[in-house]
Amino acid sequence: MTILIAEDDLYTREGLIDILENEGFNVVAAENGTKALELFRSEQPDCICLDIMMPGINGYDVCKAIRKEDQQVPVIFLSAKSEEIDKVLGLELGADDYISKPFGVREVIARIRAVTRRTNYLKSNSSEENEITDFRIADLSVHPSELKAVRQEQEIELSPRDIRILKLFAENQGKVLDRNRIYDAGWGVSHMPNSRTLDQHISQLRKRIEKNPGKPEIIRTVHNAGYRYV
Repeated sequence: MTILIAEDDLYTREGLIDILENEGFNVVAAENGTKALELFRSEQPDCICLDIMMPGINGYDVCKAIRKEDQQVPVIFLSAKSEEIDKVLGLELGADDYISKPFGVREVIARIRAVTRRTNYLKSNSSEENEITDFRIADLSVHPSELKAVRQEQEIELSPRDIRILKLFAENQGKVLDRNRIYDAGWGVSHMPNSRTLDQHISQLRKRIEKNPGKPEIIRTVHNAGYRYV
């Protein structure tokens, strides 16, 4: 999934880029409204996080221009303008959500997941750009279009990277997957493998999907080899 960040404050922009990329999103960024519209048309992002007060074209006008061309792509305003009238205006212009500054980056991630679920607008971030359809792994039903897995009636939030990794395991049940292969699926072949990064991600993923993370039944460690699903 590609996220467009339009934010003129360098610190805020780079912070959002870092946290979203760590969650497995592909991120393109603009420092002003003109560049945001250029990237919207060239990159066709799956979600747009849009500051209001930007040099040149402001966020309101960017949103209006986007809505003339695309009625579906989720738009989230990120703004220091926190008056109710500002929020109402933003939503009336076609935004899906409005987050007032200062905000936590985790809140932004949660809001992105929420609006993309509502619009069913997820694409995989694989090189083939094929949509990942629903699949099962163990007792989990995984729904990529909603960034979640379901166990009975319990919903588990997942990132795009989580989904790509789980899909790889589901397609290779019983096989030992080495770290490089898992890393390529989750981060892409252009990234240099880092075992610590991978192991930490698997540990965090287990906390969400395993009934007992201390004794994993879905993603099992194969010492000196990698990981295996069942």
